[in-house]
Amino acid sequence: MPDRAATVTRATSETDITVRLGLDGDGSADVATGVPFFDHMLEALGRHGLFALEVRAEGDLEVDAHHTVEDVGICLGQAFAEALGDKRGIRRFGSAAVPMDEALVLAAVDISGRGHVTYAVTVPIEIIGTFDTTLAKEFVTAFAMNAGVTVHLHSLAGENAHHIIEAAFKALARALREACDLDERVTGIPSTKGAL
Repeated sequence: MPDRAATVTRATSETDITVRLGLDGDGSADVATGVPFFDHMLEALGRHGLFALEVRAEGDLEVDAHHTVEDVGICLGQAFAEALGDKRGIRRFGSAAVPMDEALVLAAVDISGRGHVTYAVTVPIEIIGTFDTTLAKEFVTAFAMNAGVTVHLHSLAGENAHHIIEAAFKALARALREACDLDERVTGIPSTKGAL
């Protein structure tokens, strides 16, 4: 089977982004968005998803990080969908509960072809470093809608905002890794409709 990989670029008046994604990687991540905490989260996503991930983003950070974070989500979602191809042989569903110290976050995903997000992650503060914590949801939403993936994220415990959001990114990574893995027992498209 050919490598499941894609490169997506997006240039607007607000951002200039390139994302390279390999689904069957080794967890390597080379990320530079100009938003340090977001870089850390994307590195965790690549590492725990066992993807090969490269992100280069320049955005209007003098305004704030919103456009950069959302547009990276768009590009990563498009790259994920392209890398999956026709989705033959994938497991389709994945879930993970990830603890990080006192925090615990559950992620469940369905590579359904229909983007949907239920984001029930409670974070006690609004800023981590320079990162607006509301942007985590914006990233997940942009990713899911462009990837055609249903994503449920639920925080089950936690007090430290850094731990909660990092557990969310790691849980999402593990769930996506499971869902896009190839299963030799799956023949064709994993759907009774015959299409995803």
